[in-house]
Formats: sequence, C-alpha cells, structure tokens
Amino acid sequence: MSDCPLCLAANETLVWRDGSCRVILVDEPGYPGFCRVVWNHHSAEMTDLNAGEQRHLLNVVLATEAALRQLMRPDKINLASLGNVVPHLHWHVIPRFADDAHFPQPIWSAPLRTAAPRPAPPVATLSATLVAMLTEQTAG
Repeated sequence: MSDCPLCLAANETLVWRDGSCRVILVDEPGYPGFCRVVWNHHSAEMTDLNAGEQRHLLNVVLATEAALRQLMRPDKINLASLGNVVPHLHWHVIPRFADDAHFPQPIWSAPLRTAAPRPAPPVATLSATLVAMLTEQTAG
C-alpha cells in the first residue's frame, strides 16, 4: 500500500533487519526501549503468513523481549499486535515499570502519574543483544 507508514519506513531508528522483518526503536516519550517488530511486506494478520514466517516473526518478537529484559530489567514487558490504526502486521514490545505514567494500564490510556525519565539502551547495544538472543534461539 503506497500510503502505509510501515511500508514507507521513513524516519525509523533501525535496530535490526533481515529480509522478512525489522525491529525499530519507537520515539515514545516516557517509554524508553519501546520497540516495534514490523513485517517488511504489507500484510494485515499473522494468518496471512505461512507457518515458517509466523515462527520467524514470533522468534524476533521474543528475542526483542529478551534483549529488552536483559538490558533494562523492566517490571513487565507488554506485547501487542493491534493494527487497528495501521493495518500492517507489527508487534509492539514495550518495557514497563511500576512507576511509569500509565502502569498498570496500557500506555495508550490516561496517565496516572508523572514518571521519572529513564534512558533507552543505546541502539548499538540493543542491536548486539538482539542478535545474541536470535542466535541463542536458533542454536537448538
């Protein structure tokens, strides 16, 4: 789709990419480390992919979660694949902390408090950790 922002892939902070999908760091104030795992070809649903593609995408989502857990030590990781606004297959991988502005509610809800700022991991460190997690997953 020519007007799909995830197909256009403009102004993204790329963490990792292969021929099927990519991991980008989302600039979401108050949510450092928020990543989006995006399927490169325009598809709307997981069931649009074949079984191997589904496994690959979920492996990347899980490796992203593992990398963020290792680097940031969040209280929780939220995984979401909505696509109601942008119907292009993507997963949100969001580190959550008990003192963030919305916890325990979704980050898209009304804020409950003012959160202290936290730094995001450096992109190079996140990328290297993600590659290590992907390598570990596929080693077995």
